[in-house]
Amino acid sequence: MSDLIAIRKIVTATEEIRHEGGPEPAVPRCRGAITVVMKNPYAGRYVEDIVPMMEALTPVGLDMAGQLIKALGGDASRIDGYGKGAIVGEAGELEHGALWHVPGGYAMRELLGDARAIVPSSKKVGGVGTRLDVPITHINASYVRGHFDAMETGVADAPKADEIAFILVMSIGSRIHDRVGGLKAAAIKGEDGLR
Repeated sequence: MSDLIAIRKIVTATEEIRHEGGPEPAVPRCRGAITVVMKNPYAGRYVEDIVPMMEALTPVGLDMAGQLIKALGGDASRIDGYGKGAIVGEAGELEHGALWHVPGGYAMRELLGDARAIVPSSKKVGGVGTRLDVPITHINASYVRGHFDAMETGVADAPKADEIAFILVMSIGSRIHDRVGGLKAAAIKGEDGLR
């Protein structure tokens, strides 16, 4: 692995949602998040060319996506929602979180098969214990309203000032009690990642 990558910890969390006050569905909804907390090699200074770290993050993204698929039961074909995010420690800059767009997004798309929709994302600079709402949309059609969601994530002791927390989120199924209309997953045409 690259000398730009120094991982301190990996945290994985999953949820099984059985109902939200209404009838219990036949199959619960599942969501999961994996967070890698690592050293930010650019913390505390301005570096013009940060692209080498984006390239170095490629195997990290693939490993995280594989671990999250396993945590959600191991069957990638069941996963139909995704998102990504980054929390940059205070000595870094927002652009350091943007390094995650390609390695995080493409890792999930590669391991989930023919995923066509753009992977939604969020990022911010924050201190130890910062939480982030990571947006989720359907993997093949961003307009599927029943999959508009977010999962709150964070790590109690991260990110330290010179760290970054990179996050991937995946889900199985639409929101529990989804009933606001719009495009349904069963009606996806799959032509453009939108519908």
